[in-house]
Amino acid sequence: MNFKYVYHLFVLLCCISNISCSNNSNDIGNPEEQTSNGPKVVNIINFIRLLEPRDANITEDVLYQTVVKQTEIMREYELGGTFLLQYDALLDSRYQKLLKSLPADSYEIGAWWEVPQPLVENAGMEWRGRYPWDWHADVGFSTGYTPEEREKLVDVYMADFKEIFGYYPKSVGSWFIDAHTLNYLYEKYGIIASCNCKDQIGTDGYNLWGGYWNQAYYPSKKNAYMPAQNEENQIPVPIFRMLGSDPVRQYDNGIGHTHQGVVSLEPVYPKSGGDSAWVNWYFYEFVNGECLEYAYTQTGQENSFIWSSVKKGFEIQMPLIARLRDQKKLKVETLAESGQWFKKNYQVTPATSVTVNNDLERSDVKTVWFNSRFYRANLLWDQGTLRFRDIHLFDENLQSKYLTEKVNSNECFFFTFPFVDGHVWSSSDEIAGLRLKALVDEAEVLLKGGTPMITSPQEGSLQVEWPLESIDGTFLMYFDEQKIDMRIKAKETIDWYWDLTTKNDAELPFLKISPSVVNCEFDEMNYVLNAKNGTFSKPNDQVVLRISPEDNKIILDMADRTVQ
Repeated sequence: MNFKYVYHLFVLLCCISNISCSNNSNDIGNPEEQTSNGPKVVNIINFIRLLEPRDANITEDVLYQTVVKQTEIMREYELGGTFLLQYDALLDSRYQKLLKSLPADSYEIGAWWEVPQPLVENAGMEWRGRYPWDWHADVGFSTGYTPEEREKLVDVYMADFKEIFGYYPKSVGSWFIDAHTLNYLYEKYGIIASCNCKDQIGTDGYNLWGGYWNQAYYPSKKNAYMPAQNEENQIPVPIFRMLGSDPVRQYDNGIGHTHQGVVSLEPVYPKSGGDSAWVNWYFYEFVNGECLEYAYTQTGQENSFIWSSVKKGFEIQMPLIARLRDQKKLKVETLAESGQWFKKNYQVTPATSVTVNNDLERSDVKTVWFNSRFYRANLLWDQGTLRFRDIHLFDENLQSKYLTEKVNSNECFFFTFPFVDGHVWSSSDEIAGLRLKALVDEAEVLLKGGTPMITSPQEGSLQVEWPLESIDGTFLMYFDEQKIDMRIKAKETIDWYWDLTTKNDAELPFLKISPSVVNCEFDEMNYVLNAKNGTFSKPNDQVVLRISPEDNKIILDMADRTVQ
């Protein structure tokens, strides 16, 4: 029988019946038996545009009725949430009346930071768009304007919002907001939370790649996509990653192409957020996977997708979220509430993780994302083998090109420092990654193993124990915010190492590979990765980089960027 449907049936029974499955380490039937730590937070965020120029059939009334239906289903299940208004919708009396009618103790009204024609013209500037709302990065987003123009746009929006609602919004979200605008929103208007798009390449021309993968982070004052390492260099507004990205499938989507599709919690997508099996799997792993500090996801939908397209997904997700809330397995908050909680609990960005212990489609696939203010890393188990699919390093000194200059094309690019990039450095024929290998009986093999145990033995750290099948032993990994520590526990000495391979024409950052340090360059800035224990080498033309242990141990310093 297909694993996907067996898994779906089991999870659904657990959710509906609240049965106790005490022998299953991933049970969500009994809150007291949950294995993961920290609160599980869901934001239901719907953002609102007045018009949709890409489809003549999507009228202003169709868009309005979509929001009406969203409010109805949320109120039916007593689910609070956040509605973010684009400026043209802010000025529309229907939206004003509708949103003012919502209970203020459960619903938040904030700003959606896309820039339409009325906002530009009311700020005294000339509109350059093709339509009254134009989604291109040089017109519809703050990156298309000078820093001085960005401040004018903010001032006009905030003045009109306050006149309509009697206060300034506490949350401002967008697919991306530049650091100058975000800091201005904080310093002058006191916003306490923001949200931006999940990682993606090429989708609608918006490229965000290599950042703090999920949950939330404090951004650098120089770059809103880059987590800051120090409190004095951060904008004290947590940015929450939107859309509930699939931890397994989204990363590999579109390999070999110039843009990705979407595999997310958004209700409009029939193979993910609009599919009951996927949604139940997603929340099962969300509740039970090791998250270190807290788990976070965002659902909801922009009204541009219209109710007929998102209805099914909402009707799957809202009752499930309500049941899990009632069972105290998660809590539903507004974006501002989550931002306030984050600021109360964290002076700097904490280490978090996203863990999938059981995949939906194949039981042998598992993954964990680790994030800290210094780096992110992703492990993927597939067909019994293990590889680092991704390692990106963070540096608050990398200044975004959009901090002081405006973008002059319909695309924008936000990146961090790559060390392993299993998407960009891959082709459809060659999947890049840092793979765990060993010499067994004088032959090089991919180490294989069983089911990993992913836990948090102490605050801020992640432990991975992977029982090996190729040899009699256990592979141990420890992640904390500043380092990765790896070793093998076995009776016999094992010659093991990590090998990085990529597609032939990959544009790699490696300038020099020395035994204790790798010198890199990306976006005209130099950075390094140091080995506190272990060595780097390039053994042959087929292997880009090898990391070998010293005395059975590799310790990578993920925090020191000092160029040597």
